[in-house]
Amino acid sequence: MKIRKATASDARRIAIVQVDSWRTTYKNIVPDDYLKNMSVDRREDVWASMIPNHTVYVAETESGEIVGFAGGGKERTGNYPPYKGELYAIYLLESHQRKGLGKQLVAPIARDLVDVGIYSMIVMVLKDNNSKYFYESLGAKLIGEKDIEIGGKQLLELVYGWDDIRDF
Repeated sequence: MKIRKATASDARRIAIVQVDSWRTTYKNIVPDDYLKNMSVDRREDVWASMIPNHTVYVAETESGEIVGFAGGGKERTGNYPPYKGELYAIYLLESHQRKGLGKQLVAPIARDLVDVGIYSMIVMVLKDNNSKYFYESLGAKLIGEKDIEIGGKQLLELVYGWDDIRDF
């Protein structure tokens, strides 16, 4: 498995991973209609515009299939002053989860933040998403929570933080 920086030509394959991952990860959490109506084409457009301006890494098989991705950068809300960086997203196809790829995708995001003098990071995760245990296993601590709405449903989002990401 190869972890590399994403390029604009990866946008469609990242979109496919995102839509597939949302449908498996958020089943019975996010409304079915919302998941069913997710569009690879729409997500591709979003990723095509994001990749040149954000830090995005992909996990790629030897045959060139993208099976996961992670993106991050500066913390976007300003609501967590001690934390200057943020892991915006990390998704893996279900068949490639629990194999160590998640940590391999988080590490270069953390390294890139450290390279620009950012030593702390947050990530937001739905309370009912078992991925919160992944973040806890990487040393993140719960620092907050907030209500959000997805597809007309009110959900609780947990905010986890790492005080020091220099050892990722």
